[in-house]
Amino acid sequence: MAKLVLFNKPFQVMSQFSRPEDSDKQTLADFIDLPAVYPAGRLDYDSEGLLLLTDNGQLQHQIAHPNHKAAKVYWVQVEGVPNKETLNQLRKGVLLKDGPTRPALVNSIPQPDLWERNPPVRFRANIPTSWLEITITEGRNRQVRRMTAAVGFPTLRLIRAAIGEWHINGLQPGEFRTLEVADPAPKPKHAGRKSQNQAARTNNGKTANKRHRQNETSSSKDFAGNSKSGRIPRRKKT
Repeated sequence: MAKLVLFNKPFQVMSQFSRPEDSDKQTLADFIDLPAVYPAGRLDYDSEGLLLLTDNGQLQHQIAHPNHKAAKVYWVQVEGVPNKETLNQLRKGVLLKDGPTRPALVNSIPQPDLWERNPPVRFRANIPTSWLEITITEGRNRQVRRMTAAVGFPTLRLIRAAIGEWHINGLQPGEFRTLEVADPAPKPKHAGRKSQNQAARTNNGKTANKRHRQNETSSSKDFAGNSKSGRIPRRKKT
């Protein structure tokens, strides 16, 4: 069995255990005292919500690697009120500096029942705010913030509510819950042998082709009179 830790990361906490030199920023070590667990992915310093940690390297890779496409659900407070056209833009994918995003699930939602953020969000007078639920299967740096900014609605507050089947329900900021989950299925052993056999067949094929070309060259020389120079010798007069 593998250990999985569900942690509600507070605002302005680093997603790592070590503290940089000359820094007073809080880290995971200020909240989690469990040995040999490591973050499976990360959550930005100025974002809140679910961060998963585990003591199993394969499970860590499975959760964090974008190839596995684990769905990540975010509750996003934005400045302004997006209309249907804007929501459809986010759903189809928006063009960022590092390329277009994958299609996302995006819906307007009522304000979630959340804890107060410390320090609180700074609002601009006379500009309304609204909440979106955005589900993505990518893990680009600050992706959700860049997506909402690209369509003209800057993110004010960002909470990750879920990763795959795991949800933040019942956890207050700074709290964590530990689960025992099944070890991920190991990769089939025959897969490595198959790749080695394919490589061996390729190398054998290259060697056979090389020998074939050498034999062709030798045959040409023999046809040319068994002469190293390749000239046909003259016949002796009788």
